[in-house]
Amino acid sequence: MQLPSGVVIVAVASGLATVAGASVLISSGLRRTDARRPAHLLLASGAALATLSAVAGLIGILGMAEHWSHHQHQRMTLATVFAVGLAASGLVLCAGVLRLPGVARTRSALLRLVLDGLVIGSALWFVGWVLAAEPTRLLGDWIPRACPAILLATITAAGAIGLTFVVGVRSALPRRQLVLIGSGVTLVGVAGLGLAVGICQAGPVVALTGAALLPVGFLLVYAGGRAPEPAGETDADLILNGTGYALLPMLAMAVSAMYHLLRMGDFTVLGIISGTVEGFALVARQSVALRDVRAYAGRLAEREAHFRELAHTDPLTGLANRRGLLRALHHDSESGAPCVLLGLDLDGFKNVNDLHGHDVGDAVLAEVAERLRRNLRPGDVAARLGGDEFAVLMWAGPAEAQRVAERLLGIVGHPYDHPAGRIFVSVSVGVAGQASARQVETLLRNADLALRYAKQRGKNRVEHYDVAYDHLLRRRTTVEHEMRGAIERNELHLAFQPVVAVPSVRPVGAEALLRWHHPELGSVRPDEFIPLAEECGMIAQLGHWVLHRACHQLSVWLADGHDVWVSVNVSPKELHAPEYVAQVAEALRAHRVPPQRLVLEVTEQAVATDLDELIRRLVALRATGVRIALDDFGAGYSSLGQLRKLPIDILKIDHSLVAEQEPIRPPENGERRVFAPMVDVVMRLGHQLGLEVIAEGVTNPLELAAVVEAGCRFGQGQLFGWGVPAEHLEAMLDAATSPGARAVPAPRNRPAQNLGSVDSSREMRQA
Repeated sequence: MQLPSGVVIVAVASGLATVAGASVLISSGLRRTDARRPAHLLLASGAALATLSAVAGLIGILGMAEHWSHHQHQRMTLATVFAVGLAASGLVLCAGVLRLPGVARTRSALLRLVLDGLVIGSALWFVGWVLAAEPTRLLGDWIPRACPAILLATITAAGAIGLTFVVGVRSALPRRQLVLIGSGVTLVGVAGLGLAVGICQAGPVVALTGAALLPVGFLLVYAGGRAPEPAGETDADLILNGTGYALLPMLAMAVSAMYHLLRMGDFTVLGIISGTVEGFALVARQSVALRDVRAYAGRLAEREAHFRELAHTDPLTGLANRRGLLRALHHDSESGAPCVLLGLDLDGFKNVNDLHGHDVGDAVLAEVAERLRRNLRPGDVAARLGGDEFAVLMWAGPAEAQRVAERLLGIVGHPYDHPAGRIFVSVSVGVAGQASARQVETLLRNADLALRYAKQRGKNRVEHYDVAYDHLLRRRTTVEHEMRGAIERNELHLAFQPVVAVPSVRPVGAEALLRWHHPELGSVRPDEFIPLAEECGMIAQLGHWVLHRACHQLSVWLADGHDVWVSVNVSPKELHAPEYVAQVAEALRAHRVPPQRLVLEVTEQAVATDLDELIRRLVALRATGVRIALDDFGAGYSSLGQLRKLPIDILKIDHSLVAEQEPIRPPENGERRVFAPMVDVVMRLGHQLGLEVIAEGVTNPLELAAVVEAGCRFGQGQLFGWGVPAEHLEAMLDAATSPGARAVPAPRNRPAQNLGSVDSSREMRQA
């Protein structure tokens, strides 16, 4: 048989196109420098191997064209050589597909893809065998005869189709690259099958048709490599993936096998081998999946342990956090070992953040943690509970804990070197032992309570838990709770301590003092509930009540004809409240009290807080007409130089200055007089500044004599009476205004403020 000239032309053209396509792929792979270069070099190698096999097959076909039917043995040999070369090129091409970026990131994922492709390819080959074998013979006379080359070509084509399907389906969008490259590899496998069938059985036309498909496959591979979209990553789900790919092929094989048996077909060695390969591939696939699931579960367990440890670790310092400390405490309580808990809090750490910034503050906290870590014994647990609060859990007795706590005072309190400068902080330590607490939470609470009292008692010290702290805490909590309803329950009242003129001891004014009598707690001391009211934010409410009650009582006394003034204590928080000036003006208006009859007493604590702001507030208050008194002068922080700046009218000398008198002054004219040098100095300064001076805390005649000797006109203290109810003070006022009693002037306004000197009797007549 002689081939037509057109067939020869087609064969030559197919060969040239195949060589050109392979050359393009090789050139493209060599030019690449990105992550796809290894994959495209494999694809180019597979294309080159397929080209060599195809060219050899085409040459053989052309050489045997004249005596085609007489070269059966040579054609079988040629087909076998071609099929082997094509199978090798198919393996290389499939390897190139698997090396594409994102297809298989791990060896385990690569193995899963290969097994899944083998499962689908085996099932596809088995179904094709059933349809082609007796008795179905779907293709009739076109069914290939027993030829090793055709068998090998069908296996190669089925494997390429299975792998391409798995990779294409599992890849994430966009899939254009993988679909094009996989389609090209599949077409190369189909072309090889056509060449093998044509050489072995169907003739040159079929073989040349298969050869013509090779350059088309190469073109698809090249187009996939040129696609702009990156290769999508395959789905890495270890549980969902694999089930569907195993079920569908097995179902197809089962249906095909049942159909074959119903048609009275026989299972040959090839069918049995195909089923065996399918079974082994499925078992291997599930084994790999089970191994991956176990590895994944192990990684999850490791991550869970890691995150659990992170949940018990402070991220800034690396110490245990509150959860970690509680875990250690619970473990200790279960083991029964005695332990001691140290609570540590840095003193003045807020100033570090305010002056240097939080970055420097965090660096100091990290250094504190490192010092704690370096100076603890093996087995002890250091923790950061939050902010600048730390804790140390020790397995030791009280004596050892005391030594460690004292050592930590020096270690933590040592200066911290920083580029911003040396930073100094101290630390307060509260110690609680397991003997004082049966529960973990109670132990933590006891250490915190001891730490609180260490802060209250001067800081930079060690304080051990005492059961009395619990009583104090309960008392404090009860007082705070009951104080919130004391006004509504009418449990508060005012007591008035008289201010007298000396030496006549006639009452000319009174200081309003807040008193609280609770039906169960009894009389609660002011030094107990007033600081608590300042801490919990109730001082403004109490101050408002005191202001109105004092103004009301003052209006009653003035209406009864008494020449008197009333002073009210003002806390720093009230004084710095923007609405306080308006509240004072409203109280004066509501009770129709002359402003100069109301005196507002400011403590030296307010002076030490913010002098400039205090001056602005006092100026605004004095603009309403009230007078300002500086209370407890000489007991706190105020200096003599501040008196010139402060807009005040009255200076109240603290008892500590009154009590420092010299017992006997040298005789003058035969008289022996008591002399108080500090009172004398303050009196002279006050008079020079135009201030009225009141001596506080006069408790005995000797102190009274010293005050009178210094020239002080007004006194207040135990000698003249404690705080008494309003009716008792009113009786004293009635006695002072009885016929024949001499009027005593009230304290004057400061001349420097242009308020003028006020005579109390004249004010009374004008009122």
